[in-house]
Order: sequence, then C-alpha cells, then structure tokens
Amino acid sequence: MTTTSTTSTTSTTSTAFTAGGALADRLTELGRLKELAQEGPDPKATERQHAKGKLTARERIELLLDKGSFTEVEQLRRHRAQGFGLEARKPYTDGVITGWGTVEGRTVFVYAHDFRIFGGALGEAHATKIHKIMDMAIAAGAPLVSLNDGAGARIQEGVSALAGYGGIFQRNTKASGVIPQISVMLGPCAGGAAYSPALTDFVFMVRETSQMFITGPDVVKAVTGEEITQNGLGGADVHAETSGVAHFAYDDEETCLAEVRYLLSLLPQNNRDLPPVVPSSDPADRLGERLLDLVPADGNRSYDVRGVIEELVDDGEHMEVHAAWAPNLVCAFARLDGHVVGIVANQPAALAGVLDIKASEKGARFVQFCDAFNIPLVTLVDVPGFLPGVDQEHEGIIRRGAKLLYAYCNATVPRISVVLRKAYGGAYIVMDSRSIGADISLAWPTNEIAVMGAEGAANVVFRREIAAADDPEAMRRRKIEEYREELVHPYYAAERGLVDDVVDPRETRRVLCRSVAMLAAKHAELPRRKHGNPPQ
Repeated sequence: MTTTSTTSTTSTTSTAFTAGGALADRLTELGRLKELAQEGPDPKATERQHAKGKLTARERIELLLDKGSFTEVEQLRRHRAQGFGLEARKPYTDGVITGWGTVEGRTVFVYAHDFRIFGGALGEAHATKIHKIMDMAIAAGAPLVSLNDGAGARIQEGVSALAGYGGIFQRNTKASGVIPQISVMLGPCAGGAAYSPALTDFVFMVRETSQMFITGPDVVKAVTGEEITQNGLGGADVHAETSGVAHFAYDDEETCLAEVRYLLSLLPQNNRDLPPVVPSSDPADRLGERLLDLVPADGNRSYDVRGVIEELVDDGEHMEVHAAWAPNLVCAFARLDGHVVGIVANQPAALAGVLDIKASEKGARFVQFCDAFNIPLVTLVDVPGFLPGVDQEHEGIIRRGAKLLYAYCNATVPRISVVLRKAYGGAYIVMDSRSIGADISLAWPTNEIAVMGAEGAANVVFRREIAAADDPEAMRRRKIEEYREELVHPYYAAERGLVDDVVDPRETRRVLCRSVAMLAAKHAELPRRKHGNPPQ
C-alpha cells in the first residue's frame, strides 16, 4: 500500500480561529472554514484530477445524488497524527467526504475519497469518518454507496491506518444482507483496500481510470517476472470479463454514476422493505407475439435469451448484472407490471446455455442478493446440463455448482420458473425446479424435461437392442423416437404435477405478472439457526 506525494497548503496556522468576538464574527469565521473545506487544496490539485479524466469527489456526489440534497457529515474533521511532516498538513475533511442525500427522493448514504488530499489515502481520522457514516446507514436502514479513489493506507500513520480498514470490513460484513452496498471504483484501489468492495453487493468500474489489485505490477514483476500494466492486471474490463470482481464497467464517470442511480431505483432501502413499485404503461396482459419467432422449436438451434427477457418485462427495460462474465447465464433486474423482479436465464447463445463453475457462482450470488432484499425471482430455463470436462471436475464443479442449488433452496422470496425448451438432468433441478421449492413452475409446449436428451438416453437404455439389430442405425432412430414419445414429450412433467401449467408462449407475460402479484404476500420461514453453511 502506498500513499501519494500530493500535498495540501492548508496548515494549522492558516485556519486558527479567534478566541472571542461577536456572533457575526464567528459566523464569518465559520463561513471561511467551510469554504476552505469545500474548495479543498490548491486549484492545481483539481486541475491534475481533471487532467486524468477524473471528477473531484464533490462533483461525483453531485452527479450521484438529487440536486441540492447532500448533507455533509464531519466536514471540518482533521487528523491528529504527528511526524513525517503531517503536523503541518492538516486539511479539512482529511481526504474523504461523507454524508447523505437522496436518489429519486429516497435516502442514500455516501462516502467519497478525495484524491486531491493525501491521494485519498486512509488514515485514522479518515477511517473514523467512514465508520461513522456506515453506522448511520445501518441504523437508518438506507443504502450505502462508496466512491473509491484512494491510494491505500496512509503509510505515515502506520498500524492506525490498517486498523481503520479492519473497521470498514467489519461494518461491510455487518451490513451485508441488511442494506444494499454499492462500491464505485473511480481510481486506484490496491492492497487490503480492495477487500471492502469485494464485501459489498455490487462493484462498478470506469475503464482506463479505475484499477483494483492486491499486489501491483511492480510486485508481480519482482516476484514472478511477469510484466503487465495496471489496467492489464486489474482494470475494469479485466474484472468485468475475467475475474468477475466487477459487476458493471463503463467508459466514463457520468454514465457510471447514472447507472448507479438507476440500480438504486430498483432496490429496496433495506431488508425489511419491499422494492419500489412504479406505475407501468405497458399492459400486464400484453401478448408476446415475437416470442414465437425468438425461440426456435429445434433444441439444437441457438438464440439470445435477452430478446425473450425484453419481450416479457415492462417496456423491454432490464439491467443485466455481470453481463461480460459467465455469459452462458443471464442475471438481470427488471419490472413486471411495475414490480421489481430478478431474472435468471440460461443463455443458449453462449456455450449452449450450459451451467459451469462461473455461471453457477454468478447465479448463486444473484439469487442470494434477491432473496436478502425481497426481490421475487423469475427463472427462464433452457439448459442442456452441466459443462463436462476434466478442468471443470478438477476445479470443483460439484461444490461450486452446489452454490446455485443452495441459493435457490434457501430462498424464501416468490419464485417462478418457466421451462422454455431443454431442461436436462441435474441442471434442470438446480434451475429452480418445482422439486427444490419453486412456487410456480410453468413450461412452454416446446419443453423437454428429462434426465438427458432422447439421443443419449436411447443409446444407454437400448444399447443391447441396437447392437443386436440387423440395421443398428435404423433401430437407434426408432428407439430415440420411442423414448421421446414416452418420456420427453411436453406434457410428461405436467401429467405428474411437476409443472403447474403448459402455457402459450405469447401469454407468458400475463401469467408472470399475475403470479408475481399473487405471491406478493408470500411468507416463508427457514428453521431456526445462526446461519447456514453453504458450499464454498
């Protein structure tokens, strides 16, 4: 962890207050001190920030919150550290701006590192301000957004700075599942500091200007001999596509913060509230004629399931989470007749929609978040199974695939599943089947729910008959058709009560909207326990 050479010209003598004087003098003095805190260090520091393509902390807060709604906390806070020249450099705010405001009229707490002061590095006073605003957010039951742009721990303050991070991590964990926590990466985040964003619910990053890593390029080169840039090691696209650390990545801060606002508009204030409901001009009973063309009846043909989602949800609007990571599973927030839902869908356009290690972990995390914050789940199923392979097995597809199974089984929010086409084997069970607790299980007439595809099943079940036949290929085709007619037809599961209804694809939106409304008052309780022990 490093600090920066950025300095502040503000000193203890330049801000000394007068011991006496009339109230008018005191008010003048107060105004002068607050002006110093608002302006920050010398204008050159602001120019340097803008030259990097980055906004200042206060500019970011203005974009995030409703205009004029921000109330700052501990604006005049200064550090008390001594040595290494710190006693002569005691700027107000100590490099972090904390407070609360509103997003679309609802309270949101925020803290923003000010890179112009000590490079945004964390010291004791800096950390204490963050601890206070986190405690306030938890007590008030409102979301917390961190705008991260800091150079790590303040080396000059030693272990006091490290202890400050410990307090942040402890509060991140305490707030988990209680209030939504969003981390917005707008600059560097290195070393132990990177663990706070990892403990929050969503991580936003901006390309080129934000990076996250535990050990920087210099350390990597010294230890392994590998040469890599900061962006190549921990840039936005790396974490959005490869590591899965970032849920969203954008080209500029303005777009990024606008999307944070949009996400907040979809989320409840805390785990005791329901997501906000907004009136919808999109009729709940609208027929989805396009669905007949979007999804091919032939199970071997691919399609983009996002087209199906757009046809089903209000006005076609949805916010996809982890869009670039594990693309064979789509996770998204959307609305159905004004009600927020979380959508989990297999993506046939990527790896045929199979479940693998990354997709399972992605889905599990999303399902757990929705369950924690009372967001109903809609699962669109078109899955040929789990991805086979030595690497998958050796890297733990059993325990890591079980994460998604655990998340669904543990979820008490309304759960609705729709089998669009294929639903084979264990992957069918995992994708919120009736057997693991789905409240409503639907299927299209194109569904194939079975242990495996008819071709593979026939080769196993009828292998002796096929081998003994005069024309093995003709016998194989005949047995495939026989197996399909007996066990893989669209109504087999419905006849056994494993599917509540086989619906016309065009009426899916209407059925989903009615189902979400019916389940709005669902109440379910898990057995008493301190907490579960999910597979890791």
